[in-house]
Amino acid sequence: MNPQPHAAAAQAAEPPLPLAGIRVVEFTHMVMGPTCGMMLADLGAEVIKIEPVQGDNTRRLKGSGAGFFAMFNRNKKSLPVNLQDPRGIELVLKLIASADIVSENFKAGTMARLGLDYATLSKLNERLIYVSHKGFLPGPYQHRTALDEVVQMMGGLAYMTGPEGRPLRAGAAVNDIMGGMFGAMGAMAALLERARTGRGQEVQSALFENNVFLVGHHMMQYAVTGKPAAPMPSRISAWAVYDVFTVKDGEQIFLAVVSDTQWKLFCDAFGFADLAADARLAGNNDRVEARAWLMPMLRERMAQLPAAGIAARFEAQGLPYAPIAKPQDLFDDPHLAATGGLADITLPQDGADSGAATGGQGVHAKVPLLPITLGGRRPGVRTDPPALGAQGAQLLETLGLSATQIAALTEAGVVGPVN
Repeated sequence: MNPQPHAAAAQAAEPPLPLAGIRVVEFTHMVMGPTCGMMLADLGAEVIKIEPVQGDNTRRLKGSGAGFFAMFNRNKKSLPVNLQDPRGIELVLKLIASADIVSENFKAGTMARLGLDYATLSKLNERLIYVSHKGFLPGPYQHRTALDEVVQMMGGLAYMTGPEGRPLRAGAAVNDIMGGMFGAMGAMAALLERARTGRGQEVQSALFENNVFLVGHHMMQYAVTGKPAAPMPSRISAWAVYDVFTVKDGEQIFLAVVSDTQWKLFCDAFGFADLAADARLAGNNDRVEARAWLMPMLRERMAQLPAAGIAARFEAQGLPYAPIAKPQDLFDDPHLAATGGLADITLPQDGADSGAATGGQGVHAKVPLLPITLGGRRPGVRTDPPALGAQGAQLLETLGLSATQIAALTEAGVVGPVN
């Protein structure tokens, strides 16, 4: 399958993306490393995904991992290479010679054993920027195997998410994704520094340290108040009305009233003149102190109203509210549809099983774009997540290999199927 161009005519009239002309060679799988590559690719870099000859195992994940490859590998090329074969190492070294950035997220020591670590590669190319995504930055924990859930547990996030005594991981791979984002941020900072110094450097990003950054404000809460932050389900909120309400017909809606002005608007919108006039509720801190009796009263009153009607009143007054959406609901979100926040993609059929030679087309879907605009435009999807070996033949040809040589390497298992 050849990657499918997206809105080529529109893109032709647009200026180049910020990272156009930057070449990235990535040795990544799962979420953290691929997120870094996706961000760089979305911003215009040429990202070459080096995969095992049978394809990245992430292509074949089921269950909660079924969306990993589809989400984090758009705008990339695929080159399946056997890194256990010296001929495979020779090929990737030739690619790296022309690269600006190498990105990897394998277990500590793996890249060094292959001769693809920063210490080795920087001797070949002093301008190379090398991004390592690990579980821990160098230190006493660096030998440990980390996962998003592991660092959420040891880094305080699971404690803050679940009820007392029931630590619960967040509902998304927050550390993996943000760890990849910080890797990309570090790579872009290193590119700026290279422009001044002419030299590259190693950039490191880690799951545990990312998680600690996420709970930093809870740490500072303790430093400021001397009191530990309570888990979110049992926290003392800074605002009296800041919660999920179950309303008519069992629907749920999140409602927030976070200032004295909003309190007056809220009471007026729902005809709660008695609450507006109650001196015990005059200020926000007063209402926080009154939560024990105020919230049951509000829940009882709001329970009689439909969610849509509540939302309409909150919308009219400019008050914060939110429906309780499931991820699949976002495919039909009117704001995302109107603003182009979702882009069309086609996924390789059956992951790596389709191979580059089958030409199979898979599932058509919409995927979230980077949550930024650049000069009013959203960096979009230029090519679909690649089938195994997509554009691999072209890459090998740029290294000086003929079609006959490529066929021989494929036959010998040095490279996988390419097109």
